[in-house]
Amino acid sequence: MPEKLEGEHLAVIVVSHNSARWLTSCLKSVHSNAGDIPLDVVVVDSGSTDDSVDLVHREFPGLRVLTTENRGFAAANNRGLENVNADWILFLNPDTEILSGTIAELVSRLRARPTVGLAGVKQIDENGVMDPTIRRFPNAVRTLSVSLGAERLPLHASWLGERELDVLPYDEETVCDWTVGSFMLVRKAALDEVGPMDERFFFYCEETDLCLRMHEAGWDTVHLPQMTILHRSSSTASNATLNAQMAHARRQYMTKHFTPFHQFAATVALGIGYALRSIKPGRGAEAPARRASSRAALSTLIGLKPPPFGDHSSVTDTRPSLPKASG
Repeated sequence: MPEKLEGEHLAVIVVSHNSARWLTSCLKSVHSNAGDIPLDVVVVDSGSTDDSVDLVHREFPGLRVLTTENRGFAAANNRGLENVNADWILFLNPDTEILSGTIAELVSRLRARPTVGLAGVKQIDENGVMDPTIRRFPNAVRTLSVSLGAERLPLHASWLGERELDVLPYDEETVCDWTVGSFMLVRKAALDEVGPMDERFFFYCEETDLCLRMHEAGWDTVHLPQMTILHRSSSTASNATLNAQMAHARRQYMTKHFTPFHQFAATVALGIGYALRSIKPGRGAEAPARRASSRAALSTLIGLKPPPFGDHSSVTDTRPSLPKASG
C-alpha cells in the first residue's frame, strides 16, 4: 500500500481495455475539473492490445499505469484500489469526459453528508440525451414490469421499473438505490467497511452489488447534480455478446442476493423479457440484430450457452460477510 499522504486526497482509477481512442479526453478533463483537491490518477490497463499504455506514458508523463491481465472490470478496479491510499476514490470509465463541475465540489458535498458512501452524477450521451443513472435495486416485480414494457407507460408509473425516467430528480441531490459504474465517487471509509468490488462479476452488476452492500451496511448512495459528464456508452440491445454477458451478470446477482424462490421468479421475469424481444417485429436496420441479441441473452440466462467471457463464480471472495437481502 502506498504511503499515506498528508491532508485530504482523492484517487482516480481509470480501467482501460483497448481504450486509447478515449483516454486523452478523459484524463485531460479529470485534471481540468479537479478543483482544489490533490489527485492521484491511476490508469489500470486490463490486457489491452492497442497503444493505451504508450499513449498514457507519452501524453501524461509521470502518471501511473498498472498493467494486468483481463480478469474483468471489477478485478481491474480492485488492482487500482490496492495501489492507492486516499480518502476518496473515483472509479471512472475511460469513455467519459467531465463537461462541467469540479471533483472538489463533489467531495465538499459528500464531506457534509457523512452517511453517504457513494455518489453518481449527471450523464449524457454523444447526442446530448441524458442517461437515467438513478436506479432502483432489481427484484422480480420490477424485472417483470420492465419485461412487459412498463418503461413505456406515463411517468407516474415509472416506479415500476429500475430506472428513474423523470428528469426532475436529476436536478436535485437525490438518494437512490444504486447508480451506474461509469462514474462512482466513493468514500474510502465505506469501502473499508463493505469491501471492494466482487470480482466474480466480470462485467455488469458489480456496481449494483457494491451499492447494495453499502445499503446493507447503512451507507447511502446519492445522485449529485453539480457535475455533468459525457459517457460514450453503446447500447447492449443489439450487441449479442454484451447482452448475453448482462444476462449472466443478472443471474449472478440474483443467485447472490435473492432467496431461492425470489431468484426463480426474477429469472422467469427476465426470461420473459428476452423472449418477447427475440420475436418483436420492430423496424429499422437494427431490428434483426436486436432479436438475435435477445435470443443470445436468453440462451445464456437459462444455461444453454456459456457466458461470453467465462464463468468467474469460482473466484475466491474475500470481502466481509454480509447478510443476504430479504426481498
